Amino acid sequence: MDPVDKILAQWNRERPDLDVAPMGLIGRLKRISQHLSREMDKTFAAHGLNHASFDVLATLRRSGSPYSLSPGDLLATMMVTSGTMTNRIDQLEKGGLVERLRHPEDGRSVVISLTDKGFATIDAAVREHVETQARLVSGLSERESKSLNLLLARFLENLEKS
Repeated sequence: MDPVDKILAQWNRERPDLDVAPMGLIGRLKRISQHLSREMDKTFAAHGLNHASFDVLATLRRSGSPYSLSPGDLLATMMVTSGTMTNRIDQLEKGGLVERLRHPEDGRSVVISLTDKGFATIDAAVREHVETQARLVSGLSERESKSLNLLLARFLENLEKS
């Protein structure tokens, strides 16, 4: 019996009129998410990053050469406010990981580009991030992992339709 089962048993005892089975699924997903976040945060911190800075650098890196995006394009991929994005970019710029450059096709606007230091940082961080993720899912067989991934994709799709 895990901690979630104990909570469910308490609710079943106290409120037998309620079907608390969804509470078990959501409670486990929440606990899993917390464990995953803690472990990934350790990996980010080893590179002087946090989740937010990793997200910006990774978005620029996976965009391909020249590893530059407009602030609007970055904003569209991260679902944060423009003020939050500006703050993230400012912090990364102070750290020498990104720079603001004139847009090559529109001199009135800027693009956010990885610096050499930013490129090296994100390449090392993403390598370790992938290793961390592999370690975190290593308790599942390949078949279990594929099945869980399909179920979670279906669950997420239904949630995002709402």
